[in-house]
Amino acid sequence: MRLPVIHGLIRRRLLVNFRVDAEVLGRFLPPPFRPKLHRGYAIAGICLIRLEQVRPGWLPRFCGISSENAAHRIAVLWDDPSGEPREGVFIPRRDTGSWLNHFAGGRIFPGEHHLADFAVTDEDSHISMSIRARDGQMAVQLRAHECDSFPESSCFETLAESSAFFESGSVGYSVTRDCCRLDGIRLQTDCWQVRPLAVEQVESSFFADESAFPAGSVTFDHALLMRDLTHQWHGEDDMITERTPPSSAIA
Repeated sequence: MRLPVIHGLIRRRLLVNFRVDAEVLGRFLPPPFRPKLHRGYAIAGICLIRLEQVRPGWLPRFCGISSENAAHRIAVLWDDPSGEPREGVFIPRRDTGSWLNHFAGGRIFPGEHHLADFAVTDEDSHISMSIRARDGQMAVQLRAHECDSFPESSCFETLAESSAFFESGSVGYSVTRDCCRLDGIRLQTDCWQVRPLAVEQVESSFFADESAFPAGSVTFDHALLMRDLTHQWHGEDDMITERTPPSSAIA
């Protein structure tokens, strides 16, 4: 049985975004998804999120749990059974530092999570993260600091343009152990607000996997930061698909 609504606080959320060759990413995605393009590029990334006060809505805040989490995600479009266009994110892998999230994900609430070790420093506008999955299939290194300017090297022209692109991707579908079934979930925030994040170093074993992303097909683009947002998680209907991504990406 899955809880209908989960409440909590997003203490910190980093959206670390990459631009990807659209043809490469199109081969990676299972039907019915297709890449959501921006200026000819497919957009993928890592959501690095610290959640606090997470609990069913009928529980008080002090009963909530806290956790560090990572989700590798791809901006996608698809058509629902009635033919209406939809958009959101496809999530081939989720990782968490919480045993409770690992146990409950896919059972009590949507989204199966692999266990990972998180070393996080967040102080004086500087953020560093070292994340390593216990199954050895995922590792992320990041050093960044808060800033006021949006990078000119991005395929997005402005912060507002980037913010609008990602705000519309509130529905996510995650790979599960059940072959062709995807868990659905929707994030609802009380106030969507992002600011630029200057990345000094980023390494992702996921995007470095040349069996899925050949050399030259993926490039870091920019990163966004969100802080102290109340939110809710809502379940979405599961999706049945014909196939899942390469096993190296989801093991």
